[in-house]
Amino acid sequence: MTAFAALHHADAPLLLPNAWDHASAAALAARGFAAVGTTSLGVAAAAGLPDAAAATRDATLNLALALGNGPFLLSVDAEGGFSDDPDEVAGVARELAAVGAVGINLEDGRPDGTLAPVELHAAKIAAVKSAVPGLFVNARTDTHWPADGGGDGGDGGDMDDTSRRLDAYQQAGADGVFVPGLSEPARITALLKTLEVPLNILYSPTGPTVPALADLGVRRISLGSLLYRRALGAAVETAALIRAGRPVEGAAPTYGEVQALVRPGSQGPDTLGRPW
Repeated sequence: MTAFAALHHADAPLLLPNAWDHASAAALAARGFAAVGTTSLGVAAAAGLPDAAAATRDATLNLALALGNGPFLLSVDAEGGFSDDPDEVAGVARELAAVGAVGINLEDGRPDGTLAPVELHAAKIAAVKSAVPGLFVNARTDTHWPADGGGDGGDGGDMDDTSRRLDAYQQAGADGVFVPGLSEPARITALLKTLEVPLNILYSPTGPTVPALADLGVRRISLGSLLYRRALGAAVETAALIRAGRPVEGAAPTYGEVQALVRPGSQGPDTLGRPW
């Protein structure tokens, strides 16, 4: 069992925060998070690209290259693998593993709101596990995720379809399974009885707390795009408060603290130490 896999079988569930750039990942690691994931929405939005549309392959690989050797375990959100060809998805997995990623998240949702055929997604999982056996594959199904992204999702999904898909994915070799949008405790409990691998749930501010999810038996809790969306909201709110002549409250790292997140030995284009 790899160190990352072991975090899914510890006494407490793995709380996985999701970063969108080097600074956000380094800051989370500095606060004691042993593992950090990436958020496909954050990566896509930061680059001005659509999420879940296979448009961010290069951006995702570049971010993995920047983060893969950091002081934390890195899991990468690779949408649907950026291809419907299992061999090409396996190629992405090889590239991620080569730069230090220890996990990959693969989803069966498509940009038009439909779900990929079960057999196709299972083939992608099997291809990745064959190519990179040590890479932790977190197989996501979007049976509970609204077509429009839905903020934090909802519990309107088909549980029979969810169970059928997850069974196929774990049989294909998935190390864990992920159902974003599922938050109703009774449904989570029922689903857990059908699984042989750890269940990942997306944290929702309106859903169960982390301790409550732990009590249910959830082994991994992801924050998804929540941190990115809150950071974006805080930036806009701060600018609006300043424009209105109102005080700004809340903690913010200093310039020096952010500079301290830079990887030792890195050299940027501006060496004059100017604070902008």
